[in-house]
Amino acid sequence: MLTDPHSQAESGASGAHSNPHGAPHGAGAPHGSSHGSGNFLAMAFASVGVVFGDIGTSPLYALRESLTHAAAGGKVTDNDVIGVVSLLIWALFVVVTLKYVIFVLRADNRGEGGTLALMALAQKAFGRRSGLIFFLGIAGAALFAGDAIITPAISVLSAVEGLKLVTPLFEPYVIAITCGILVTLFAVQRSGTTRVAVWFSPIMAIWFTVIAGLGLLHIGDAPRILYAFNPYYAGVFLFSHGIISFVVMGSVFLAVTGAEALYADMGHFGRRPIQYAWLVLVFPALVLNYLGQGGLILANPEALANPFYLMAPDWALLPIVLLATVATVIASQAVITGAFSLARQAIQLGLLPRLEIQHTSDTQEGQIYIPRVNRLLLIGVLLLVVLFRSSSNLASAYGIAVTASMVVDSCLLFFIAWRMWRWPAWGAALFVSMFLVIEMAFFSSNLLKLLEGGYVPVLIGAAMIVIMWTWHRGTYMLEQKTHRDSIPTRDLIRMLEKSKPTRVPGTAIFLTSDPEVTPAALMHNLKHNKVLHERVFIVSVRTEDMPRVPASSRFETEKLSDDFTRITLHYGFMESPRVPAALAKLRKAGLKFDIMTTSFFLGRRTLKASPQSGMPNWQDELYILLSRQSTAATDFFAIPSDRVVELGAQVAI
Repeated sequence: MLTDPHSQAESGASGAHSNPHGAPHGAGAPHGSSHGSGNFLAMAFASVGVVFGDIGTSPLYALRESLTHAAAGGKVTDNDVIGVVSLLIWALFVVVTLKYVIFVLRADNRGEGGTLALMALAQKAFGRRSGLIFFLGIAGAALFAGDAIITPAISVLSAVEGLKLVTPLFEPYVIAITCGILVTLFAVQRSGTTRVAVWFSPIMAIWFTVIAGLGLLHIGDAPRILYAFNPYYAGVFLFSHGIISFVVMGSVFLAVTGAEALYADMGHFGRRPIQYAWLVLVFPALVLNYLGQGGLILANPEALANPFYLMAPDWALLPIVLLATVATVIASQAVITGAFSLARQAIQLGLLPRLEIQHTSDTQEGQIYIPRVNRLLLIGVLLLVVLFRSSSNLASAYGIAVTASMVVDSCLLFFIAWRMWRWPAWGAALFVSMFLVIEMAFFSSNLLKLLEGGYVPVLIGAAMIVIMWTWHRGTYMLEQKTHRDSIPTRDLIRMLEKSKPTRVPGTAIFLTSDPEVTPAALMHNLKHNKVLHERVFIVSVRTEDMPRVPASSRFETEKLSDDFTRITLHYGFMESPRVPAALAKLRKAGLKFDIMTTSFFLGRRTLKASPQSGMPNWQDELYILLSRQSTAATDFFAIPSDRVVELGAQVAI
């Protein structure tokens, strides 16, 4: 269990420590597996609007950037165009269809997906806590932070750049228009996405239909582009261009960014609806569009400047630019809500300090808004747009974080295939190696962009790893120190039986992270007020290594004496701990107390650095700084502020 520095109310993990991505709307067990065909098709259609936004808008820049790098040594040949399109198609097939759609989606943690859910599942499959699995999970979650900042910037900017083709008059205003759209997008997060989400799926369905139609329109320009279905041409390109082909691989990877969303959003839509939507609509539309772009370039090499928009007839250019802009906003929305979900999982698992979490829906637990995360994302996205100024420049910064995240997923998948699916170790290693070879090739090629902008997600990811490691380590050490310096609860009860304090009517609830020892607030209350309520509940909150805990397993109680009761509340890492609601259910279950005469006692700690903390001084200071960002326990646990008594103490870490 992990201790919070401001109160003894726990916000960390008691089980195995577990998106990068969390499911943006996580709604519990997967859908579509046991429902009628009508509901299945509805879930498949709904997934189109949330799951596939990022990967669905990659045709705006993926082929253009790949061929631009291929042309670095001169003009591109027909075989170059066919080879690069073949690489794009087979990357979609191997990385997305084979790895994620067929295999990774099977590794669900009670219906939920995402890197943290995968880490929790791997820890459970391994049977014990593993430092390697824990580090992989933290690294994957941290890398998503870089992805969450770059995706809105490159997606919206690449769409708005199409205005320059409508008329050059728009060129000076591309950056301003992009920033305006992004500011608006982040501003509406406070009101939730429920109302606008109903439009996501129809718009994205239109988007995929349009890009498929554009592709079909231009395949006939050069039917030989259909040779791209033959992986031979991809191999010829790779082995005949030396270092250039290695560079191109980094741009080809742009076509599969967003593949992790298929797994991250599984909890909301279910495995089968996502698989169906991908195989029936999204994958064919992407393949047709890349083929169409390739056919257009073969027929007109000048179209390499912007093949996606140049596929459109003149009369349709402006509507398609507007449609692309809306589609990229939807893609950005999915990443933003994913960042909120990931942050909540990390908070619940004790990897980040408590942050204010606002619920924007009365019916969907996963519809949340985290103001501080929203502000940090907006600042980061605007800085990237202003500093890089074009989607081509941003493409250099895109890829490293996503490829590294995919490598993390593959490594975690090894443990699940080996220990959970009961594959032999050599078989699991061989299976995962098939994907790792490809992903490491993508990762290595993206490393070439390190000095051109790739350092951005690396720095963001590294900073997040340090923050999460510091918070986890400092919280663990603080918990150990508290445990050593505190009196065991049962010992205190025996002491009170011999020396009875003054009793007052009502119920006192003491929140603590360590139910085995006496809460500091209880000791302070006895020391300074010299009274004890007639009923005392010692309540701890535990986060389990599952997304959601069934209502039947929400709480457990233990009678320590006639007037002392220990209560443990269990929550999943995708749930928000609402203590009063849980206590109300306890009361219905037979626990006798009057909520109107109940007071909550919390211990508020003021931290100061100590040379004996066990951490370097800089890490002590960082931990203290992070603790100051933590929101009040009353808000985090949804406790009415007029029922709370806080007793403070200064603690050296």
